[in-house]
Amino acid sequence: MRGGLRNKMPEQAAEVRNKNFDEVALGYLIETAIDEAERCLNCKNPRCVQGCPVNVDIPDFIQALKEKNLNEAIRILKNKNTLPAVCGRVCPQESQCEKNCILGIKCEPVAIGRLERFVADYARIKGLDTINAAKAEPKGKKVAIVGSGPSGLTAAGDLAKMGYDVTIFEALHAPGGVLMYGIPQFRLPKEIVKHEIDQLKALGVKIMPNVVIGRTFTIDELMNEEGFSAVYIGTGAGLPHFMHIEGENLNGVYSANEFLTRVNLMRAYKFPQVATPVYIGKSVAVVGAGNVAMDAARTSKRLGAEKVYIVYRRSEDEMPARKEEIEHAKEEGIELRLLNNPTKIIGDEKGWVKGMECVKMELGEPDASGRRSPVEIIGSEYVLPVDMVVMSIGQGPNPLIKATTPNLETNKRGNINADENGQTSMPGVFAGGDIVTGAATVISAMGAGKKAAKAIDEYLSQK
Repeated sequence: MRGGLRNKMPEQAAEVRNKNFDEVALGYLIETAIDEAERCLNCKNPRCVQGCPVNVDIPDFIQALKEKNLNEAIRILKNKNTLPAVCGRVCPQESQCEKNCILGIKCEPVAIGRLERFVADYARIKGLDTINAAKAEPKGKKVAIVGSGPSGLTAAGDLAKMGYDVTIFEALHAPGGVLMYGIPQFRLPKEIVKHEIDQLKALGVKIMPNVVIGRTFTIDELMNEEGFSAVYIGTGAGLPHFMHIEGENLNGVYSANEFLTRVNLMRAYKFPQVATPVYIGKSVAVVGAGNVAMDAARTSKRLGAEKVYIVYRRSEDEMPARKEEIEHAKEEGIELRLLNNPTKIIGDEKGWVKGMECVKMELGEPDASGRRSPVEIIGSEYVLPVDMVVMSIGQGPNPLIKATTPNLETNKRGNINADENGQTSMPGVFAGGDIVTGAATVISAMGAGKKAAKAIDEYLSQK
């Protein structure tokens, strides 16, 4: 065991990576991974596990890695985590498992996420992760999963292992949800998502793309006509929010959701080899400062934008994006226009964006979230010369399921009301992830899927 600094993650150089869609972080070599694993104290009361929404047995998988037993390491990981290669890349470990690491009190915490990624990647390359395909005897009951994002995939995998006949219904043409359409290739390669989904198919999970629940079938039809004994709704938060300022309907204004979907899922970054063009301005403003905003800004840069701004009404300390993503963006040439707030988007005579009027802000007293409230500085308006704007100020639930399921209770924001186990107001209908909580993290959505799978099993066993 050793303390000190964690092993650095090898990365592409910033001036190279901001021109390609290859993965930024290159991953540990096995020698580096084992050296990092040696830093783990193997605590008797592992607080890191408590910080993991799916309760991965972190010290056990790290111990197996120390012993170079990669078969056991991936078995332990996949026992609790359906998508370890995904979580190792995109989960905010710094605010979850690594935040609780005992070693982190005096030294840098163990790089749990990087080790998770290494084990998952090694297992995928060597074909070791097919060992988890064992499942229970068939129970003879069908469960429908609505949405193939991280929450739905997790629930599907757990239920399939329990012996249920599981079908995932996905509105888009490819499964994966936000993992496919929201997170860029340079952060989460699509082939990794596809591999994890193939593992679910090996368990017997059926996936039906291009099926819109609320149009193709309603929830009631799934249960009353299609023979499903239970339904899990994991449709996420895919309805973009806008500021409702003048000019948001101009050509050259995107929601981050539309922009990233075109580039990621529809592979617009490969145009003209792939027939999905996407307009990119020379000067781009991304409004917002979450991880999605960083993804949109960094994607714009890679697609040829000469100047890319992050426009945010608070300071860097209040930015909700992961620190790592903010640093990567700055290294790649993204300019932060902090304490600035858009008031109007200006168009030319042909209806295209030519500028964005902003007002400068200063921070006042903290609001209900604990962040200091931005206050407008009177008379500080100016025009930022841009020809493309991406709105990335949050997302909400699509109202389609609620509109076609009158017995399903929702809150004033349109999120489905569900208890801690995912049970909704309708017997046999469960929900979890962003459709319940609002936009959150991949791993928290997965945690909701695991809880709901257990609750569905208990419900159907009693029934």
